[in-house]
Amino acid sequence: MSKIHYTLTDEAPMLATHSFLPIVQGFTKTADITIEVPDISLAGRILANFPEFLKEEQRIPDALAELGALATTPEANIIKLPNISASVPQLDEAIAELQAKGFAVPNYPAEPKNEDEKAIKTRYGKVLGSAVNPVLREGNSDRRAPKAVKNYAKANPHKMGTWAKNSKTEVAYMKSGDFYGTENSTTLENATDYTIKFYGEDGSVQELKAAAHLKAGEVIDSSVMNLNSLKSFVQEAIEEAKDKNVLLSAHLKATMMKISDPVIFGAIVETFFKDVFVKYAETFKSLDINPNNGLADLFEKIKGHAQEAEIKAAIEADLANGPRVAMVNSDKGITNFHVPSDIIVDASMAALVRNGGKMWNKDGAEEDTVAIIPDRSYAGFYEAVVDDMKENGTLDPTTMGSVPNVGLMAQKAEEYGSHDKTFQAPANGTIKVEDANGNTLLEQKVETSDIFRMSQTKDAPIQDWVKLAVNRSRLSDTPAIFWLDKGRAHDQQIIKKVEKYLADHDTTGLDIRIMDVKDAMKETLSRAREGKDTISVSGNVLRDYLTDLFPILELGTSAKMLSIVPLMNGGGLFETGAGGSAPKHIEQFIEEGYLRWDSLGEFLALQASLEHLSQTQGNAKAQTLADALDEANAKFLATDKSPGRKLGTIDNRGSHFYLAMYWAEALANQTKDADLAAKFAPIAKAMQENEAKINEELIGAQGQPQDIGGYYKADFVKTTAAMRPSATLNAIVDGI
Repeated sequence: MSKIHYTLTDEAPMLATHSFLPIVQGFTKTADITIEVPDISLAGRILANFPEFLKEEQRIPDALAELGALATTPEANIIKLPNISASVPQLDEAIAELQAKGFAVPNYPAEPKNEDEKAIKTRYGKVLGSAVNPVLREGNSDRRAPKAVKNYAKANPHKMGTWAKNSKTEVAYMKSGDFYGTENSTTLENATDYTIKFYGEDGSVQELKAAAHLKAGEVIDSSVMNLNSLKSFVQEAIEEAKDKNVLLSAHLKATMMKISDPVIFGAIVETFFKDVFVKYAETFKSLDINPNNGLADLFEKIKGHAQEAEIKAAIEADLANGPRVAMVNSDKGITNFHVPSDIIVDASMAALVRNGGKMWNKDGAEEDTVAIIPDRSYAGFYEAVVDDMKENGTLDPTTMGSVPNVGLMAQKAEEYGSHDKTFQAPANGTIKVEDANGNTLLEQKVETSDIFRMSQTKDAPIQDWVKLAVNRSRLSDTPAIFWLDKGRAHDQQIIKKVEKYLADHDTTGLDIRIMDVKDAMKETLSRAREGKDTISVSGNVLRDYLTDLFPILELGTSAKMLSIVPLMNGGGLFETGAGGSAPKHIEQFIEEGYLRWDSLGEFLALQASLEHLSQTQGNAKAQTLADALDEANAKFLATDKSPGRKLGTIDNRGSHFYLAMYWAEALANQTKDADLAAKFAPIAKAMQENEAKINEELIGAQGQPQDIGGYYKADFVKTTAAMRPSATLNAIVDGI
């Protein structure tokens, strides 16, 4: 019996799973494939980490840990849907919902007052931020637009905003005191254990991280974001936006960079509303208001307080006196400073570039913006794309080339600012990374509250990454560019390894280059404008940003990319695209019973998963299913059955019906497997004959508010009923 592990996650992808999974189970059981559904949702991860707080019947296994172990085995076959990378406000909301449902999980102690609370906070640290991906990604990333998707995008181009040569939009970043400027890096000659310690100017010593292991050949880095320099820079950006009479916007990733970026976000909020935070410091302290959690948390905590109206008026005064602030949702008055998890730089900057450099003001009108991206490690490549657009104008989706990506991410490579090696300095002093003998490997001078981060990148993933880049370049006959900045300490170490490991491969006839990030962007865009493809080969964070930017420019969304992670021990991880729009989609569904989430990413991942299953386990029927699904995906695109945006059109559930019908037709018409053809002929016929009735039932279910029994932990029965409203389709699928 072959197995596919199809993850249950959050928000819109979770809703879609309730509709699509019965179809997947029905089709795949004909090839002797079982579908496991591990719960790696935010709520599921919380419950799994606190079993002793729960009743016996409420306890669930740690599905994420089990999947992480599976990912190291040859038989791994995992389809991973987008999940919530929780910020603290999201975590608090999820905890409150679970408690209201009778799950006695503890509150999150943001500032622990005793050892028990410290232990609880540490356990919640496994749930916060990008908790899922580092566990599952035991391989490097191969992301590209399938040919059928690219051709559809060219024939049906999405809307692109117009870039003006005199656009005032620009990227603002620090010139000193940031992670880029302070970074140091080294490659270990020998394996060793290491610790991270803080040495105070007063002679105090504090162990920040207990002993852990480093392998020979690993690249390790340390860097610091100086908080005073950051706040000075933010003040300059505020004044610049006001002088230029444009919006001010912040672009971070407080979800993935769960330790560092909320602090940076908080510094931006605190600087913009400096007068408010100074004047009401005592009130904010008594209410446990933390600028890292944004204005929404502040408004919630002052609700009903004697000074509520006064504080709100002071905030409005700062908004009126400062530059106009970019909005996340103009209709609801949600600013760029409301919630840290609303700011996802890879999605927000890609949308800005697609939109002609503009964001939305409080009236819902588009304006140019000063985009704050404090750290130069990644601000430079966004600056390069903005400069290119001003000079050369908007890209044309009907003619532009494609930019697939080969990304270094295996075994937690380059996990910056998101894990147990990122700290805020407790006082002035020095933070050192020391080996087992007490020798200093890396060190940084710090001031109180500075953000220190250390990162590591193992050697085997780098070798695998180089091999994957060479293979992709040869298979697709496409130039490959390693995006590595020779002015950055970490990249200097990686460049040495790339040059060393490229020599292990036959690169005859291949165009493989190493270029600084800004130059790589300029070259890639130049080729794209000529209709030429270019493989971007990048480190982990840049991979994350590039695989949103270029797909959004090429296809209108990153959800339509094929994302394959060939696991280093022979298994396969198949990711289904980005979930940046998932919160808006579930909100629309709850309000009006319409889900516009596009499951094409799931369709593409399932096809690749079935193909991998056939190749690794010799399951011929799985290959027949994969080939038929590939044909169905092409027809799905050609007939434009993706969800629309408005009531009365095909939504996510309708798109699943058409995919199922086309898949059944392809299986009925294929000649490789007579048994499958015979099995699916009546299924295809039933769907074709009942097409009008099924559509009537599906569209008839739209237009009413939906009760799914919870946002973070939806009720299974209620959600299934909401997502499977066609009795006719259900009977056909369940009868396979």
